[in-house]
Formats: sequence, C-alpha cells, structure tokens
Amino acid sequence: MALSTDDRRRAKESGTPPVTTGAAGGPPVTKGMPLRHRLRRDRTLLLMTLPAMLLLLVFAYIPLAGNVVAFQDYDPYIADNAFQAIAQSPWVGLEWFQQMVNDRLFWSALQNTLVIFLLQLTLFFPVPILLALFINSFVRPRVRAVAQAILYLPHFFSWVLVVTVFQQMFGGAGLIAQTLREHGHEGFDLMTDPGLFKFLITFEMIWKDAGWGVIVFLAALAAVSPDLYEASAMDGANRWRRMWHITLPALRPVVALLLVLQVGNALTVGFEQILLQRTAVGPGASEVLDTYVWNVGITNGGFSYAAAVGIVKGIFGLLLVLGANKVAHLMGEQGVYKK
Repeated sequence: MALSTDDRRRAKESGTPPVTTGAAGGPPVTKGMPLRHRLRRDRTLLLMTLPAMLLLLVFAYIPLAGNVVAFQDYDPYIADNAFQAIAQSPWVGLEWFQQMVNDRLFWSALQNTLVIFLLQLTLFFPVPILLALFINSFVRPRVRAVAQAILYLPHFFSWVLVVTVFQQMFGGAGLIAQTLREHGHEGFDLMTDPGLFKFLITFEMIWKDAGWGVIVFLAALAAVSPDLYEASAMDGANRWRRMWHITLPALRPVVALLLVLQVGNALTVGFEQILLQRTAVGPGASEVLDTYVWNVGITNGGFSYAAAVGIVKGIFGLLLVLGANKVAHLMGEQGVYKK
C-alpha cells in the first residue's frame, strides 16, 4: 500500500521510518527500521520468550563449559567448589578418549544403543503415522475426539507406572502368565528375558508415546483443504487413492522433519525407562550410552571419562542431524533448516 505525502511527513517528523503493509494485506514491511524501534515494537513477544531463553541458557549452554573436565583428571574434592576444582585439576589431554576407544564396555553400550534405535525407528516411528491416517480417514468425527484422548492418555504416565503396567501384564506373576497356568499351560516372564528386552522397551514406548505423536500428524492433515478431497472424489478417486495422492503428500514435510530429529537422537534412547528395568535383564542386554555414562560418572565417580563419552555422543548426534537434513534436502524437503 503506497503512503500518502502526509504519512511520509509525519514519519519524518517523528524520526520513525514509514511502515507499509505487504502485498495482499501481508505483514508490515519494516525495512530500514532502527533496532530500537523494532525492539520497542516487539517488546511483548521478547518478554514472552525471555523465560524460555533463560532456562535454555542456564541448563543447556552454561553447562557446556563443564565439558573441559573431559581433558582433565577432574577431582571434585580437590577444592571447596566445582569452579576451583576445575581450575586446580591437572590436564591429561586425550587420555580419556583413548581409554574410551579401548573400552569393551563402551562398544557394547554403543551397539545396544544403535540396535534399540533401529528397532524404534522401524517399529515405533511408523505407528503414529498409521494411526493418524486411520483416525483421519476411517473414524467418524464424533468418535475422533474420544479416540485421540484414549490414544495419547498414556503419554502423561510416568515410566515407573508404564513399567508397572507391563509387569502386571507380562511378568512372571502377571495376568497373562497366571491365566495360562490356570488353564494348564506353562507361564512366561517377558520382563526378565534378555533376548526380548529390546523389543519390550520398544513396545513400551509405542504404548506410551505413539498416541501423542498422532497429534502432530493430525495437525498437518487439518491444514489440507477439504476441497481437494471433494474434487478428487468427483473425479472418481476412491478412499485409498485420495489417501495416496493427497493425504500422504501432505504428511511428507512433517515426516521428513521428525525423521531428521529422530536420527539426531539415535544415541539417546530411553534412559529412565531402561534404568528402571536394568537389574531384571542384566547390563549385557540393557546397557546403553546414557546408562553407561550414568554408571561411570555418577555411580563410580569417573566424571572426566563420562564427560569424554558425552562429548563424542554429542558430536556424532550433530553429524547425524546434518547428514539426515542433507538427505531431506535431496528429497526436496526443508528438514530442520533450509539450504
């Protein structure tokens, strides 16, 4: 929208650059506006984001400075506080990283972590997509809200409660095992079987969080215009063809984004969930990188070695995100960030 001569004169007298609206009533164009004017204009939004920024600074960025202990023989009891302990601890260079390379337990934890990640990527990741497609295409609108509430209710349960529910169902003294014994069959105990542990925790995650993931995909489907479905139906497309040519393409950007984030968390699998069940199956089947760092750093006091493992894990996680995002770009999707 063009500005009149009076508007330009008033803007010049007040010292504020003229603000014009974009094409078709779009957002205002503020090119050339001084920083102080933009800060004053957006002060409400900045104040709203300030608590989140402070939390991120205190709990995410400031603790990064503590990674320096990965290059030291850190002793927390050498001084009165942690800062003095870091300053007085001797430097050892890459000694802890060399120890990590030669540590058989580290490689075993890494292997378990990658196996669990692949299982979760194969078995867990498609479930919210399939549930969203089923609810959106086959469930009646009146039943849809009830179905969504039932599906994502377990997300609010703690892992202690989730493990307890599975124990009462699939444990040696659980409901299914007792029912089988009452009918003359031999019972079973899935909760203490090391060979099935990785599948067990994957299905626990599906039961707990799959319904919550449905919300993201249903939100993406809600943005699809109903006119597309009506036009395709008039052209003779049945329900399956409408799903294939309209619904799935609408989900593709969201799927690509979540897949990149999932790959970035490949080395981070359920710490609390696994720690609760570790004693039942033994460390050989349940030790992952997070529990390994916990045992080495917190339980045994090897803070420097645990920090070294954490640094390696963070670097590989970053590389995985960059690689997965590059693949998303090659597929024509935006991913986490644009090219």
